[in-house]
Order: sequence, then C-alpha cells, then structure tokens
Amino acid sequence: MKSIFPRRTMSPIRELEEQLAALRSAAPFVPTPWSIARRMLEMAEVGPDDTVYDLGSGDGRIPILAAQEFGCKAVGIERDRDLCRHSEDRVAELGLEKQVTFQCADFFQADFRPATVVTMYLLSAVNGQLQPRLASHLRTGSRVVALDFEVPGWRSERTDTVCSEASVEYTLLLYLRTPRSQRSTASIRGSGCAVEQDRAVVLQGGGA
Repeated sequence: MKSIFPRRTMSPIRELEEQLAALRSAAPFVPTPWSIARRMLEMAEVGPDDTVYDLGSGDGRIPILAAQEFGCKAVGIERDRDLCRHSEDRVAELGLEKQVTFQCADFFQADFRPATVVTMYLLSAVNGQLQPRLASHLRTGSRVVALDFEVPGWRSERTDTVCSEASVEYTLLLYLRTPRSQRSTASIRGSGCAVEQDRAVVLQGGGA
C-alpha cells in the first residue's frame, strides 16, 4: 500500500541547517531613505562616544551618516562583497577611514560586543534569529533600532511612525538593553506619520 505521507528526504538536522541558510539569505538589500536613516540615529540618541553597528549595511549609508553627522565610530556588516567594496571606496573618498569600517561577513556570526547602538532593516524572522546573540552581546544601556519589522520576544521602549521625502510611511522601533530587574509599563500605540509613542522597556535575555 502506498503511503499518503511524503517520505522524509533528509535528516532533521539537515532540514534545520537549510532553514537557517534560507534565513541568512532572506535579507535583500533595500536602501533606507536618507531621512529615515537619520531618524533612526536620532531615535537612538547617537553621540560621539557611541559605536554604531549596522546589520546588512548595503551601500554603507547608515555608518557613513553616523560618522559624518553624529561624530561617532561605525561598523557596517554586509555579506555582499560588491556592496562592501562600494562602501569602502566611499569611505575612502570621504576620508572617514578612522571612523568607519566594514566587515564582509555573516551577521549571524558577528561579534556585537563593541556596539552601543545597533541599527537594522531586516525581516522579523531574521530579527528573531539574531535576538539571542544581540541580547547576550550587548551591554546595559545599548540601543537597538529596527525599521518596520519588530524583534520577536522584545518589547519596544518607543515606536515612531514617520514619513520619507516620498511620503512613504515607515515604523521605527527602539529597544533598550536594561537590567532584568527593571520594571516596564506599556502604553497605547499610535499610527500615522510623525506619531510618537513611548512604550515598555525590555530587551530580554543574556547577561546584564
């Protein structure tokens, strides 16, 4: 008798590896408008003493903007070698080599411990896979700003809905690395351009 169930063609471990590989490739380069990139950095209150890590840095605009306008150090992590070369060439043209560097690497394996601010425009499924690593690497006081897609399992401290120059609406979510013992409260979330709401603070997991 023929089974009505499909035959397993690979081991569960192999299936998991393929699923993770698919997640790693599920972050296509979509340029963040310059005005939105600036709002992300402003939301994190970036200053000269910060080190910004941009995950999936694409053409390098967020690290370059962070160095130029906010005076901080910045690191872009990007798997695409062509985009990395383009970003490095742009940094050299602008004379920002002492402030901005790029890692042509897989951000799932990156060391985030030097970061005080992390920015990312990634799918929620990718953010969810990154969450444990971010939580274990980031020190207390570090800020994470996600564009459009939440980080599953975390509650944002603040959510802003803003518009680009082309009147395209984006959602910015700020997460703050705080001690486990800190209490949190929630507030009602708004919608529409230029709406700002303070929300609960929790960036869970990992050490303090």
